[in-house]
Amino acid sequence: MATQSSAITVENLQVVRGGKPVIADLTVEVPRGQVVGLLGPSGSGKSTLIRAIVGVQIVAGGTVVVLGESAGAPSLRDRVAYVTQSPSVYSDLSVVANLRYFADILGAPRSDVDRVLHEVDLTEYADRRVMRLSGGQISRVSLGVALLGKPEVLVLDEPTVGLDPLLRRDLWALFHRLAQQGITLLVSSHVMDEASRCDRLMLLRSGELLAFGTFAELLQQTGTSDIEQAFLRLVEGDAA
Repeated sequence: MATQSSAITVENLQVVRGGKPVIADLTVEVPRGQVVGLLGPSGSGKSTLIRAIVGVQIVAGGTVVVLGESAGAPSLRDRVAYVTQSPSVYSDLSVVANLRYFADILGAPRSDVDRVLHEVDLTEYADRRVMRLSGGQISRVSLGVALLGKPEVLVLDEPTVGLDPLLRRDLWALFHRLAQQGITLLVSSHVMDEASRCDRLMLLRSGELLAFGTFAELLQQTGTSDIEQAFLRLVEGDAA
């Protein structure tokens, strides 16, 4: 059941695609103001769960509540930000033009543009067209758009794919600064070594929630020394 301390509450979620269950019966509660990692191999149901949380996935059963409202409710439009794997900005516009355009749509103050340029480290590229940026820089423009306004929940689908180690480190530092401001971040990844950067972890496989807890709790539960070993132990059903 949803509580005031939870940002996202999923109860008995069922998603069916092509007549086959993608998520059979998933229940989980995500606390506010934390960086929660959603980890699992390709095809584990991470993106499907994310789409259900942001309200764009047709579900066969169960409920998804975000900030006390049903997922996808109009009242959540400026409270929940979603960054997809694919770029969601205009390639023929400059970085700053993109941010100003989306700020106007969201009703965010123009001062937000300078703020997010700094947060995603793109100030020196502000006047460059997106088509002339690297893949990692384009990902940061999309993240900048998501940070406009005052989102309370930030959902990121594979935000660090293709980024160099230094930029990945800087982005995770940004994620934790945002969490300290009270924002809840749900970050999906198939890179297991990012697990230690999260406050809590959600491990998925074939649409099933294998475990949910802190990094230390999962290692203790499985009697292992790293998250990849823990994941394998959970898959094999041989947790300590």
